[in-house]
Amino acid sequence: MTRVVLTVAGLTLREAARRRVLLALALLTLVLLALSGWGFSRFAAESGGTLTSGEARLTASILLNLVMFGYSLIAALGTAFLAGPTLAGETESGIALAVLARPIRRSAFLLGKWLGLVTFGSVFVVLAGLSQCLVVRATVDYWPPEPATALALLAAQTTVLLTLAVLLSSVISPMASGVVAVGMFCTTWVAGVVGGIGASLDNEAVARVGSVSRVLLPTDGLWRGAMHGFQDPSALLQFGGADGEAFPFLSVAPLTWAYLAWAAVWVAMVWGLAAVSFVRRDL
Repeated sequence: MTRVVLTVAGLTLREAARRRVLLALALLTLVLLALSGWGFSRFAAESGGTLTSGEARLTASILLNLVMFGYSLIAALGTAFLAGPTLAGETESGIALAVLARPIRRSAFLLGKWLGLVTFGSVFVVLAGLSQCLVVRATVDYWPPEPATALALLAAQTTVLLTLAVLLSSVISPMASGVVAVGMFCTTWVAGVVGGIGASLDNEAVARVGSVSRVLLPTDGLWRGAMHGFQDPSALLQFGGADGEAFPFLSVAPLTWAYLAWAAVWVAMVWGLAAVSFVRRDL
């Protein structure tokens, strides 16, 4: 079974590399790198005599979080719309039926597809994020305090969204699965911002909106953990500690191990639902 899973994962990676989605992701990444590099260089040139070193680091870290959200959104769009055609498209075209006619378990086939997609999405977001960190280092001499942790959490966020997209693609059309997955990603982020504003105003009912949304779909929670790894440690002091929750590109605290464990359990449960749906689906 392991050999089958790895074979399907390798074929999925090759297929993903041949799709136009990869070209679109590469072009969007290059454009964002170029624009952010120009923006950071202008910031460094115009703020050299007006900001202290601490203020410059603070501004650079906030801008880095803003740009990283752009990569997070690009990864969400690309991987969500890649997962749908990869699974649902092959099912509708009959390719999956031809493969599964051999003595191959559907669950192994699905696991291989999922593993290939997760590898593709994780490598993309880590390479893009690392490139952005290098651009920031070269332009404004700022390096995030925990880049490895932050990039790993971005990869985990991509994994969560891909798992959701795989589940959706097992029950609805490829295009619809991508639209729903990205829509839920954006909705959860907005709910997180609303919850942060509620927390800063000591409004428990509004703050609960963000907390509940991060449990139902862990993408925003993982994103906030990544932001904490990218931002300068002095950022919260400048924004008044917990009041920084009202700002969408600041993270008040690192993620707890309990939340990371929940994210792993969430991925396992949703993948299990996708496997049950795919096994029962009439090909």
